[in-house]
Amino acid sequence: MSITFAAASVLLAAYLLGSLSGSLLLGRLRGVDIRHHGSGNAGGTNAFRTQGWRFALGVVIVDIGKGALAAWLALRLAPTWAYAAAALAVVGHVWPLWHGFRGGKGAATAVGALLVLWPSALLPLLSVWVLVLVVTGYVGLSTVLAAASLPAWAAWEGGDPARLAFALGIALFLAFTHRTNLQRLRRGTESRFERVRLFHRWRARA
Repeated sequence: MSITFAAASVLLAAYLLGSLSGSLLLGRLRGVDIRHHGSGNAGGTNAFRTQGWRFALGVVIVDIGKGALAAWLALRLAPTWAYAAAALAVVGHVWPLWHGFRGGKGAATAVGALLVLWPSALLPLLSVWVLVLVVTGYVGLSTVLAAASLPAWAAWEGGDPARLAFALGIALFLAFTHRTNLQRLRRGTESRFERVRLFHRWRARA
């Protein structure tokens, strides 16, 4: 499949949009680089842990928004390449050109792209994420397992090859970007949110 100048421009724009990191842009407004705090990751979870929920909410809105915008532009200007543009937005978030190629882990940007390209996947994705989170309290594990459910959902829906390839790619890529979380999980040193372990608290009271 040949690529036109318009498609190449859309793909480049998607990567550049992805490179606009919510945590780093908002952090500049308060003189903070969260890569120097907490886990050192420029994502929503570290933003929440180190800067509070208001800052983290702004970060998530920006990161979801840029994924949605990249997908929206691609659908209108180069629809054949829409999923490729979404993937490049996620790559831009992880390795941002504007921020020394040190970004976040890509989950929120992927969700933004799904809002535009594949909204029916959001409910099962969120369901898996919430279920794992309330059982284990591990955000990274919840994200990895939620992403891992995407290929199964794509196959169940009978999605086209581009959608299935995106689902498989995102599942593997998010497992890669969360590899340190998985390593800490194996060592028993991974941080978790005890307050959201509703299943554990229910069992403790039973």
